[in-house]
Amino acid sequence: MSDILAENLSGKSVMGSDGTELGLLYNITMDLKSGKLHDLVIEPDEELPARSVDFDRNETGQFLISVSRVQAVKDYIVVQR
Repeated sequence: MSDILAENLSGKSVMGSDGTELGLLYNITMDLKSGKLHDLVIEPDEELPARSVDFDRNETGQFLISVSRVQAVKDYIVVQR
C-alpha cells in the first residue's frame, strides 16, 4: 500500500469488504510509545442497522475497527468483514 497522509483520510467513507457502507472515518488511535496504529474510529452511517455490524463500539457508539482489517484505501477505506 502506498503512503497516504492522515489529513487526506479524515471524513473518508468506510466500506466493508461485502459492500456495506459502514460510515465515515472519524479518527485513528495509536500506541504513543511504539507509534503503531490501533483502530479506525468510524462514525456509523445512520441508515445502517446496528445489529448488522459486529464491530466493537466505544462509549459514544462509534465503531472501533483494527487497522489490520484495512484491505484498501482509494475512494473508500475498505475493511475486512
